[in-house]
Amino acid sequence: MSKTETKSTVLLKHHLKALKLPTMLAEAEKIAQRCAADNADHLAFLLQLVELELIERERKAAERRLKAARFPATKMLDEFDFSARPSVNKPQVLELVKGEYLDRRENILLVGPSGTGKTHLATAFGMAACSQGRKVRFFRVTELVTLLVEAKEERHLLRMRQQLAKLDLLVLDELGYVPASKAGAELLFDVIATAYERNSLVVTTNLPFENWTEVLGSERLTGAALDRLTHRCHILETKGESYRLQDAKRRRRRAD
Repeated sequence: MSKTETKSTVLLKHHLKALKLPTMLAEAEKIAQRCAADNADHLAFLLQLVELELIERERKAAERRLKAARFPATKMLDEFDFSARPSVNKPQVLELVKGEYLDRRENILLVGPSGTGKTHLATAFGMAACSQGRKVRFFRVTELVTLLVEAKEERHLLRMRQQLAKLDLLVLDELGYVPASKAGAELLFDVIATAYERNSLVVTTNLPFENWTEVLGSERLTGAALDRLTHRCHILETKGESYRLQDAKRRRRRAD
């Protein structure tokens, strides 16, 4: 025991470690010295310590939620160029990002050509939901369908469905780029149907609704999926030229 450590200090550190309160353990002496200098009472000291522990726990929990969501990249809403996409209703987006649609179990559909910012907005909605304490998972549709088919073949589809059911928000990116097999389309529909009025979905697609049969195959399945997705839904259109195409043109002009 050092000269500056009392028996109480040693015991306090031991108890905080046993209670798994690492921030309080790390900050206790520093906060105690500050409170003594400010002539603050014991309750003020305890309050400051508890607040620090809570802030750190919330920060780590948010990090875990972001990691579990598996976003392909970090995309924040303040990085989205609304001036380049006047078709996107900015006030509507700013309202949706607050997350109240999640409480109402509503969906968001982002419709537009490739490269027009759909994935950026979908990721921003998902990251905002994580920061609000929601459980989120991001999938490209082809990836999800592949995992569902594999889960069915390996007889753990029920476990995967249970995991998806625990989410507050499921982000399905790039619906329409690759047609699904009959079995894959049925499994994808099952995810959509199970989420109906239980969880929220954010879906991005390059296909107008009348062409969704290209992905789901059956008109019956397509109609049933659209009925559930659009019943309580916010539709955002991202019209215009692809960002990637615009960037390629700029590079070509600079090279000329």
